[in-house]
Amino acid sequence: MLKQKIQKIKSGKLKAVDNLMQFSKKIATPKTKKLNIFLHLNKNAIEQAKEIDKRIKQKKQTGKLAGLCFAVKSNICVKNLTTNCGSKVLENFVAPFNATVINKLKTEDAIILGMINMDEFACGASGETSAFGPTRNPTDPQLIPGGSSSGSAAAVAADLCDFALGSDTGGSIRNPASHCNVVGLKPTYGSVSRYGLIDMTMSFDQIGPLTKTPEDAQLIFNIIKGQDNFDTTTGPSEQEGGLDYINLRRTQRVGGRDPQDLQTITPKINNAKPHPNKKLTIGLVNTEKFCSKQISEIIKQKTHKIAEQNNWKIKSVNLPLDIALETYYIIVYTEFFSATRKFDSRRFGIEIDKFSGPEVIRRIIGGKEITQEEFAGKYYRHALKAKNYIKEQFEKIFKEVDIIILPTVPKPPHKIGDSLSVQEMYAYDIFTTPANISGIPAISIPAGEIEEDFQKGGLDNINLRKAQGARKNFTLNNAKGGRVGKDSKSKIFYGGDLQNLQTKKTEQTRKPISLQIMAPHFQEDLIFSVANKFIN
Repeated sequence: MLKQKIQKIKSGKLKAVDNLMQFSKKIATPKTKKLNIFLHLNKNAIEQAKEIDKRIKQKKQTGKLAGLCFAVKSNICVKNLTTNCGSKVLENFVAPFNATVINKLKTEDAIILGMINMDEFACGASGETSAFGPTRNPTDPQLIPGGSSSGSAAAVAADLCDFALGSDTGGSIRNPASHCNVVGLKPTYGSVSRYGLIDMTMSFDQIGPLTKTPEDAQLIFNIIKGQDNFDTTTGPSEQEGGLDYINLRRTQRVGGRDPQDLQTITPKINNAKPHPNKKLTIGLVNTEKFCSKQISEIIKQKTHKIAEQNNWKIKSVNLPLDIALETYYIIVYTEFFSATRKFDSRRFGIEIDKFSGPEVIRRIIGGKEITQEEFAGKYYRHALKAKNYIKEQFEKIFKEVDIIILPTVPKPPHKIGDSLSVQEMYAYDIFTTPANISGIPAISIPAGEIEEDFQKGGLDNINLRKAQGARKNFTLNNAKGGRVGKDSKSKIFYGGDLQNLQTKKTEQTRKPISLQIMAPHFQEDLIFSVANKFIN
């Protein structure tokens, strides 16, 4: 628990320098180096730690995170440190300023250990696409750590830092958190400043913490959240109170609303007294046709156990998973193509179209195809209509339930180097993208382990025309938007016609799985309250 460590540091029982050196020594070991987590270390960290110890000795005031050490995903700017996005394109880019989240953490006396590995330009779900080599999973170095915040999750799992920062576009915090058996929070869109994030999809990207426990994630989130004049998507912090406010939220009917609507309701909530009744209704998502039956069963059993212990109700719900993934990738391809035009060797870095890996190039080509004049409005406009439809579905669901629970990913991590098709790799995002599309908060917490053999008969039987909203079956009759991606040229999104997803068999081994908790906009405290019930 980070709060206990902070108390030890502030009381003088643990020096900030010693905390830093413990991590530094472990980072320098040959075993750790093989995991390929850190790309650049902060040479000034020791001076900051000494200054904190000096102030503590002199009984001067120190910050809320005094002496804690954290690692930073290499797409978040840290002044005077290399922020390369895991790409040769920005290999020599030294950030000239700090991201807002970095300034907030430094103000509270947290110490930056260094910059960590990631999928190139945050394009990937495995941690294998970095130009500087794949990150390895500390739970089993043969396995992928997940992505794109691969180094962030691996650093926490390997005890190389107190916490780490990542970014989440469609699951890039939660996916690796699941694979590495740690906690990862994707906050409400607009609750944390993105200023200083080299983001590739402006309408989805969000910075968040990766930690060992939900309580630790809450501690860090409360520091980095809040309005920022440098990021117009941020707004005033929402109500606090977690479970105490659940009946009040029902009364005010704020569940599922957009952040803009919530801002007008905030004063009413903040001035009201919490209701003593803490009963919840959990929306348990039907996921059997999208993932292993064993994974679904583990999540279901854990949820029923916690619900029974707390006298909560459970309601079966359906999310629009079959259309969310394709909607997500159409928008991502389009915005990614637009965002990468600045990497042209004149303004920033070297030319991205010539020096990037296959996944980055795939998204550039896909975005270029979608935005051609002849296709004006044909894909992107319909995807935006689908996005609104998905948000409306969440709004309806949150009128009946307080939180939503489902697996984080549909299958455990595969082996590094396994040959997966594009559609297989994208399928990792099936359960995480809906939260980004709707802008709601979501957290991934460990839920146990399964044997590799348990996968047999699970993902093998998934028809990706269902799992990925394939173009022939993708019709939004209720979205007032017609069809999305029906044209044959939409095969560029997945690299070819969709086939049944086949899980690659490896030797028998135990692999981590996680569950995901979603809540209405700005209800992070509710998420933490529920997550702590599962962990404790």
